Amino acid sequence: MKRAPDRGWPSTIIGIGLVAVMMFPVYWMVNASLQPAGNTLQGGWFPLHPDFSGYATALRDQGRNIVTSLVVALGSVALSLGLAAPAAYALAHSPVRGTNLVLFGVLITQMVPGIVVANALYSAYNDLGLLNSYLGLILADSTAAVPFAIIIMRAFMQSIPREIIEAARVDGAGRLRVFRSVVLPVSRNALVTAAVFTFLFTWSDFLFALTLTTTNTVRPITLGIYEYMGAHTNQWNAVMATAVLASIPAAVLLAVAQRYFAFGATSGAVK
Repeated sequence: MKRAPDRGWPSTIIGIGLVAVMMFPVYWMVNASLQPAGNTLQGGWFPLHPDFSGYATALRDQGRNIVTSLVVALGSVALSLGLAAPAAYALAHSPVRGTNLVLFGVLITQMVPGIVVANALYSAYNDLGLLNSYLGLILADSTAAVPFAIIIMRAFMQSIPREIIEAARVDGAGRLRVFRSVVLPVSRNALVTAAVFTFLFTWSDFLFALTLTTTNTVRPITLGIYEYMGAHTNQWNAVMATAVLASIPAAVLLAVAQRYFAFGATSGAVK
């Protein structure tokens, strides 16, 4: 086996410097959230005397919005995987002609600007009574998540040996049983990867939240932070505390799913 080249201390120092530059906004966000209320520019570089009043204010004002984002994100993940998994399997192993044309149509949907979809959905939602509803946001976010999930899972499912599927069919398993008992367990990494991408997209969505909600009944955290900044510019500790709380679910998800995510994102790319 070839030994990895020793790049030396200069490369290590440069790498640490780049990471520090990219992580500085995150550090400043946490630091500002622990400062007393007021102008964040007057705060110190280190929270020597941390003040958690900003988190208390953030939880009181934005706790419901965080729960709303969790419900919408988890609902979008469930709906997107429920639709994308069988579609990806059909596109990967279906003997029917025209699958490449269907896949091309899926890719085309990724090129449509989100504002176009949001404007079209607003008119339809207004007629259907889906404005300011959890179901409406879940369906809207899934319109962008489903095509991407199909592309990821199809690439992985194409690498599944046909012998495994044929062996299950010989043993008497039907198509649905093969898909549920063979294909899905083998495709666990791809499913986790698609779920992570869907959750992160939905959690950070601002366009659909702004367009499809007109009241405070259903308000995701992204829209809550946007309006919070305009109403509490003298309480930057609460604003930054809200941003920190909004970052925790995504950070925890990436930390837990990283070993599945790294493999699933590259599987199917090289055969």
